[in-house]
Amino acid sequence: MSERGYLERIRLLIVDDNAFSRQLIKGVVQQFGAREIHESENGERAMEDVKSFKPDIIIADWVMNPINGMEFVHWLREHPDSPAPFTPVIMVSAYSHLKNIMQARDAGINEFLVKPISARALIMRLQAVIEKPRQFVRADGYFGPDRRRKDLPHRGQERRAGFGEDDDEEIVDLGPGGGV
Repeated sequence: MSERGYLERIRLLIVDDNAFSRQLIKGVVQQFGAREIHESENGERAMEDVKSFKPDIIIADWVMNPINGMEFVHWLREHPDSPAPFTPVIMVSAYSHLKNIMQARDAGINEFLVKPISARALIMRLQAVIEKPRQFVRADGYFGPDRRRKDLPHRGQERRAGFGEDDDEEIVDLGPGGGV
């Protein structure tokens, strides 16, 4: 993880309306070898940049105008015009209450990073989406990475007994590398 060239083949899109925050994130990822980095100043611009730049990973701030990070993630995951609904997203926010983290998770983000960020925390989130990609799930009202992080034994009645037959949930296999 601490190798200088760790990110050299990863295309990163940084979406944040604060130029200082974008530069901070850019500086950290450059220290780990990132070369292809594109910056967007808000979610509206990022929608266009996803189409032209085709990032492998997106790091997006939550609070922006005119389109914030959550609206951008909804577009990325759900909109028919989105060219990359499987692209991993790391949401960055100073609002670290559990309800905010859960709301971001339920929108389809892969990782959550609390501001002020540290280089170590950012690299750990990047490492998670690169080295441990999660399968994507499509269920009624949700499309995004599997929200379960731990394989814990199930207690209680099995609700997915007929999984794959008539259920409205499917697991989407991204193949080797999870699309990164």
